[in-house]
Amino acid sequence: MNAPSDIRIRRAESRDAPAIVLLLAEAFAEYRTLYTPAAYEATVIANQQVVTRIKEGPVWIAMLDGLVVGTVSVVPKGESLYIRGMAVLPSARGQRIGKMLLTHVEKFAASQGFSRLFLSSTPFLDRAIRLYETYGFCRTDEGPQELFGTPLFTMEKVMGRTPEAKERTQAPQKPASKKVARKRWFLRLNNAIKPFILGEQWLFQL
Repeated sequence: MNAPSDIRIRRAESRDAPAIVLLLAEAFAEYRTLYTPAAYEATVIANQQVVTRIKEGPVWIAMLDGLVVGTVSVVPKGESLYIRGMAVLPSARGQRIGKMLLTHVEKFAASQGFSRLFLSSTPFLDRAIRLYETYGFCRTDEGPQELFGTPLFTMEKVMGRTPEAKERTQAPQKPASKKVARKRWFLRLNNAIKPFILGEQWLFQL
């Protein structure tokens, strides 16, 4: 396995389009039967469509030993940045390439003042979904719900929110009961006055 330092991320150019097309075809080949034909064609896009995406918004590629092993594309949508066309070559999986690409996207979004990242995924892309969740994305009710008959759902990440912060937001702690709060107050008071009570053990009954 190669070290992450061997992998280089750079902006894609029009001349990289054929390599990106081949990468998308290899990355999604195992899922082809789960897509409708039209949805698969919209996912594994052709050369000219890749060139168009490069013009619409940044496209990055991950390079390893002179080969394109990963890619991701973004396009602005108001104050949000939409992530699309993310893929990692099957033979290069397990080297944190997906995380490196997402980190690149997030740095770009922060530098450009975007407030949110969002993307669409199909339910059967398990590895990708786990990566997004680990990186702080969560599901929303936002559409679209399907792509030419293939089910979709949306995931988002609010800029500046870590996965830990997201969990705290989703599952806030319950406030302490009055009884527990009273005990804590007496305990703090005891601890405060104990140094001044010489030779005595003066403790409030909790």
